[in-house]
Amino acid sequence: MSSGNYWKGAPLSMLYGSESPWDNPGFPPVQPGHNHAVLYHIPSNGVLADDRPPKPQVGQDKWDQHHVRLPCSKHSLYPVTDDKGETRLRKRWAIIVDTLKKPIRNSHELADAILAYNTKFKNRWKFRALHKLFNECLEEEESQSFFDVTLPEIVKLVLDLPKLIQAPIPLLKQHKNMSISLSQQQISSLLANAFFCTFPRRNSMKPDSEYSSYPFINFNTLYETSGSDDVIEKLKCICHYFRRVYTEVPCGVVTYSRRSVPPRALPRWRDSTKSLALPLHLNPVDTIEDADGLIQVDFANKYLGGGVLGHGCVQEEIRFVICPELMASMLFTELLRPNEAVMIIGGERYSRYAGYGHTFEWAGPWAERAPRDCSARRRQALLAIDALLYDCARHEFRKEAITRELNKAWVGFSFYTSENTEGMEYPGVATGNWGCGAFGGSAHLKSLLQLMACAQAQRPMAYYTFRDNKLADDIHAIYTQLVNYNVTVGQLYQILLDFCEEGLPPSRLHRYIVQQLTGVAATPTATPSATPTTTPTVTDSTESETRDDLYMSDSVVTECFNSPFVFHMNTQEKLLEDQQADTNKNLEKPKQTSDDKMDTDDKTPSDNKMESDNKMAANSSDLTSRLFQEMEKLDEGNGSLNFSRPHTLPLSQSSQSASGDADTKRSSMDLSMDVKKKISKKITDYFSKKSI
Repeated sequence: MSSGNYWKGAPLSMLYGSESPWDNPGFPPVQPGHNHAVLYHIPSNGVLADDRPPKPQVGQDKWDQHHVRLPCSKHSLYPVTDDKGETRLRKRWAIIVDTLKKPIRNSHELADAILAYNTKFKNRWKFRALHKLFNECLEEEESQSFFDVTLPEIVKLVLDLPKLIQAPIPLLKQHKNMSISLSQQQISSLLANAFFCTFPRRNSMKPDSEYSSYPFINFNTLYETSGSDDVIEKLKCICHYFRRVYTEVPCGVVTYSRRSVPPRALPRWRDSTKSLALPLHLNPVDTIEDADGLIQVDFANKYLGGGVLGHGCVQEEIRFVICPELMASMLFTELLRPNEAVMIIGGERYSRYAGYGHTFEWAGPWAERAPRDCSARRRQALLAIDALLYDCARHEFRKEAITRELNKAWVGFSFYTSENTEGMEYPGVATGNWGCGAFGGSAHLKSLLQLMACAQAQRPMAYYTFRDNKLADDIHAIYTQLVNYNVTVGQLYQILLDFCEEGLPPSRLHRYIVQQLTGVAATPTATPSATPTTTPTVTDSTESETRDDLYMSDSVVTECFNSPFVFHMNTQEKLLEDQQADTNKNLEKPKQTSDDKMDTDDKTPSDNKMESDNKMAANSSDLTSRLFQEMEKLDEGNGSLNFSRPHTLPLSQSSQSASGDADTKRSSMDLSMDVKKKISKKITDYFSKKSI
């Protein structure tokens, strides 16, 4: 949580809708329905016990294209060859059970066990990272402790799958609004099966395979990497997660929701009269995951998880390994369309970390401080929205691209908002340099687009610049000008389109906006007028289907932005004290009778759809006044808004660093070998048999 005087703008309390991050109403409770599959039993009084996991919901096994194909299904068959060379079909689960009942004493036996029910990959999967972790990076005693203590518990979680998952898990498909709620115990079993690579039909690299439009879920893609330092650290995060969940079984719930908005219901950006005068908190020091109580944005790949099961180790991948329950979404979430977003409520954090990218390191256990809501979910909401990849900076400054990014952000930010509300929606959104860095976006543009989307959704915004003080100053300055001139979302949208048509360098964006303000607004005032109460107009059903400024078609995306994604790259109180001190430091088509895909694939697995082309080429007047009164009170103390300044903006041209974000920046910490050894020792302590 932010502290000190390094932030600018509105205090975080104005983004909560209350004095505490945990006091806002939160999100709708879990309720089973035709668009919400609940995989656990909810008692008649609606209250789950807080001292034991909920019981699984009983249902019928479904083996079809609408549900997750589970390895324990009676329909899951696998071809085996006997001693006589004859091939027959056997239930996959029987093979898995027989294999995992045998002792596994080292990484080579672990690899052999996985290959027992993935035989066609016997000469292709080398498990390099797995062998490196246990044979080179850990001491012999540490490694043996894992195989003697932790791995048998993971095996138990694997084999508990039929008992814990007794109802079918639907797929969160494109064009559908659907939610899935699972207990944390159920999720741990699903992830244990991913660890042992048991999920059928999920290993093919072919573009026409059944799950080609879904992320990888089996961990073989992670094991197959070269075992770089950051990959080893990701494996440590995963091992730590399993130790935590078998040491103390979590009793909570996680909800995964997909939202799809039809083109006709997207905002008419040019006509929007929403005011940009919303509470804006700017923070160059903390990180998005520090924003307790807010909707925290995941700079997502369209395949959720990005390169988490490969070489990727930036914003999304780090979030997924420190909160592994997020990875369950990769099992059932189809790749995101331009008008879709995913929200995950209740995902718990288990690990601390240091560094970023190639310097990423597991830094010990994390004690989750977020309380649970009425549905037993941690009050943590992660919003996954994927930005476009640009192979040329100018491509971002096109009408189609700007509109697409606005739509994408708005679809996410307006999750669980009311259509006709006139006040601010809470909680606010915690975001940052979405789609910048490796994705080629401009932080100056993306910050404005997200501000516009938040204003349209009527949610306040906290913006984390990832240690870029100049960017925070630039955003603060342009925001001040926009507010002083009472600029609306529609007016700023038109200015951005005009800038695109002029063909000016992206670095001149802020300067251009300031030059245009006099022409788009009346005389500036120190305190902006109230946000117009008119609701945003949406397109009618006949017009919207053909309006190219509302929706970016797949053909346009392919034509303009067809480039591969880039991934180069207890003691609760004591833990809370430690982590608070550390917070600021982390700145095959199947045969008819078999479920197995028997086609061969000569391609080598790479980072997730890790490089995604591997698989597919108003406020009211009172509210506004209170907002600016509060900001003016803070002006003297921390350099926030100053309305006495002239209405000119002497901005220097943006530096290249302004575009660096959580997609490309790495930690500036260069650790000495002695420090690394100390950290390594702390990590190895985890692998001992001592309690956490």
